[in-house]
Amino acid sequence: MLEEIQAFMEYLEMVKRASKNTVLSYRRDLLQLTEYLKEQGIYDPAKVTQTSLNSYILYLEGKGKAASTVSRVIASIKAFFHYEVCEGKVKRDPSECLKPPKVEKKAPVVLTVEEVDRFLNQPDKETPKELRDKAMLELLYATGIRVSELVGLQMQDVNEQIGFITCRDGQKERTVPFGKTAGRALHRYLADARQELLKGKDSPWLFTNCSGKPMSRQGFWKIVKIYGKKAGIVSEITPHSLRHSFAVHLINGGADLHVVSSMLGHADLATTQVYIECMKNEALRVAYSGAHPRE
Repeated sequence: MLEEIQAFMEYLEMVKRASKNTVLSYRRDLLQLTEYLKEQGIYDPAKVTQTSLNSYILYLEGKGKAASTVSRVIASIKAFFHYEVCEGKVKRDPSECLKPPKVEKKAPVVLTVEEVDRFLNQPDKETPKELRDKAMLELLYATGIRVSELVGLQMQDVNEQIGFITCRDGQKERTVPFGKTAGRALHRYLADARQELLKGKDSPWLFTNCSGKPMSRQGFWKIVKIYGKKAGIVSEITPHSLRHSFAVHLINGGADLHVVSSMLGHADLATTQVYIECMKNEALRVAYSGAHPRE
């Protein structure tokens, strides 16, 4: 199946113009399916049956995989076999009867403005590492970009003079503005910290780790956890928390929903509208707290 999977990956990249993360996710899911099918003596997509796919899903659930993970795997399998049918490599789609499990939708974690201020003020030392951390956190909150987009920024993607960055996700590209506070943090990092982290080496990447290599997503997640704990934030803070907070704070400040959606890189406005619900729920909670006699 490896050749068919590779052809599908090329189709996603060249025809569907899927993001890099989407392609990597599909590839990982399908390669894991391939390993399972090999153990069942199945090597050809045309030999895959509804029964073999159902048994794989049961296998994943038996290993304790989360419903969200199983749903994503099913989406990957369905996309692959739909492609195989369209290409004429498989006569009948064996995945058509797969039903994703119900995934409980959790409300996004949104920090208050005061919590964000406290969090962003944690890196306060003049060391190269903390100047970098400050710039990364300020830029993330100022633009609402994804963590993968943040660590993927190159020097050529930043225009300090007019305050814009260019994000690239697969074949898609968008330009996002950032404000003066993020601009100052970024300038300090570039002027006083980046070269020390690079230790004389050259690199196209905007943000690097202490060894001069590109900052990884995992490395940045650890940074967020450390400063969240230092700031005394009780909620489960992640890099996405700043993205959610960016969106809600902008909308709450009167920004147009279409503009916010464009800055976030959402393909569908409905994805952005979830933040309207967050604001409604918070308003209800505040009203209840102030009015209920037992509060």
